Amino acid sequence: MKGSFNLNYVLGISAYYHDSAAAIVCDGEIIAAAQEERFSRKKHDASFPKQAIEYCIKEANINIEDLDAVVFYEKPFLKFERILETSLAFIPKGADIFISSMPSWVKTKLFIPSQIEKYFEKKLNCPIYFTSHHKAHQASAFYPSAFKEAAILCMDGVGEWDTTSWGIGIDEDIAIKQKIEYPHSLGLLYSTFTGYLGFKVNSGEYKLMGLAPYGEAKYKNLILDNLVDLKDDGSFWLNMKYFGYNNSRYMYSKELIELFKKQPRKENDELTQFDMDIAASIQEVTNEIVLKIARYIKKQTNMKNLCLAGGCALNCTANGKILKEKIFENIWIQPASGDAGGALGAALEISYKIFNKKRNANNKDDFQKGSYLGPCYCEDEIIKVLNKYHAVYKKINNDDDLNKFIAKSITQGKIIGYFQGRMEFGPRALGARSILADARDLKMQKKLNLAIKKRESFRPFAPSCLEEDAFEYFNIEKNQKSPYMLLTLDVSDKIKKENDENLKGLEKLKQELSIIPAVTHVDYSSRIQTVNKKDNPKYHGVINEFKKLTGTAVIVNTSFNVRGEPIVCSPEDAFKCFMYSDIDILILENFVLLKEEQNKLDGFEEYQKTLISD
Repeated sequence: MKGSFNLNYVLGISAYYHDSAAAIVCDGEIIAAAQEERFSRKKHDASFPKQAIEYCIKEANINIEDLDAVVFYEKPFLKFERILETSLAFIPKGADIFISSMPSWVKTKLFIPSQIEKYFEKKLNCPIYFTSHHKAHQASAFYPSAFKEAAILCMDGVGEWDTTSWGIGIDEDIAIKQKIEYPHSLGLLYSTFTGYLGFKVNSGEYKLMGLAPYGEAKYKNLILDNLVDLKDDGSFWLNMKYFGYNNSRYMYSKELIELFKKQPRKENDELTQFDMDIAASIQEVTNEIVLKIARYIKKQTNMKNLCLAGGCALNCTANGKILKEKIFENIWIQPASGDAGGALGAALEISYKIFNKKRNANNKDDFQKGSYLGPCYCEDEIIKVLNKYHAVYKKINNDDDLNKFIAKSITQGKIIGYFQGRMEFGPRALGARSILADARDLKMQKKLNLAIKKRESFRPFAPSCLEEDAFEYFNIEKNQKSPYMLLTLDVSDKIKKENDENLKGLEKLKQELSIIPAVTHVDYSSRIQTVNKKDNPKYHGVINEFKKLTGTAVIVNTSFNVRGEPIVCSPEDAFKCFMYSDIDILILENFVLLKEEQNKLDGFEEYQKTLISD
């Protein structure tokens, strides 16, 4: 097949840190992308993405021999150099960290080409490339965007050396202009407080973000005066005496504990007002850093457009601040901004730079395809699973009738497991692997958290809103979009209800703050997803039918999984999650399953054992 149509297939891989993934690109067009965790069912799986690669090649309808390039998302030897230099600089404390990390480097991380060749069983007859970590992130941000030219900002924990970088993208060219290097890192600063508040680093940062609105930023100045030297241009320098990630197994040092005069919270400890105030403070510090960097980039480039990637670009609150301040006319954020997206960026980088492919950006439509880049399943595959478990089901062939049934069920207080089309790429459920519910129900937020998601009661839920109606419910311009659930914006004054300012902490959860209380956070904010008919006509149809019934164009959308489990990928994943949770109705494409009609499913204890604490 290779060369017959002058097509160039590039496979991108990210692995060995967290959220391994694979992506395949053909002549600059994104064909497929998926995280390994979705197939292995191991949350944040960092292993070599064997199953994700297999899926990508299958989706592209090619053989291994048809690949024109394989590219890894960072440069292992440069990363090893950083770890070695850092460890030597902190002898003797750094020695333990270095020694403990050596087995994985010696066995795998230093020998990526051999790992790749081993997987492909010598069938690979194309070159293997390496791009830098931040170049992969910047490529993932700019190339799939709609923009012919844009400023690009990447912020994360650390790749090889870079922790923050900004550059310019014009057509097929990306030029990185400035960067901040390790150990000075916004991502690691945020993760330090994630660990200090008892959440798991590299997965619990979104909990910290969700907790922040319950507190007051009482410690913002203390952090800025002691931990962070922040300049007007957004550059910053961390005072490393307060951090432990250079020379210990903890993100924070004893000096940080002494500064705040409180021991770190343990994972299962009750949350206190202090914890909420710390969360609010570090979020405010993050917002200030991001805004200063954005203003500086605008001043330096005078670009109208900004693209964002890197793990910090998943901080929806900071993203929303950039939009609210109107620093740039347009913002586009890579839906898989973390390390998983590095696989996609790496593939795009090689496609445009080595194979000289051309972009056709029109400043209107992006090239991410709604981020519906994962596998889909045919009717025969679904029926096979349902028969395997002796499930009771019916089929509604007409999509309009199915949408009406789902919308009516939501108005009746039912919780829906919704499985449609290709799985999303990235950490957000966008209406392909989602749990749906009524946003008008004040009790729904608590019910979903405790009975369905099995997680902390303070966690907010996101709304899915018809794109054409979003401005009626949220502070967003008529022409603005948020298709990837990566912007936190306030609800519109038109739908707000008064709050009790005397309530503190988790007591704020009792309030009905708007006409859509289940998706209105305690500070009147929402992490919104705007849904358009082009990217997901079926999901748009569900919300539209709900609007016809209720007059409200908003529903709850949360990821289809329970705590400790990756988002469901296959029909079997979805059926098990449905049966082992309090979801009322399962929609598998056009098949409908009601919980009360199902027979008991054995194996619940074994299912629980597969879940990890998050």
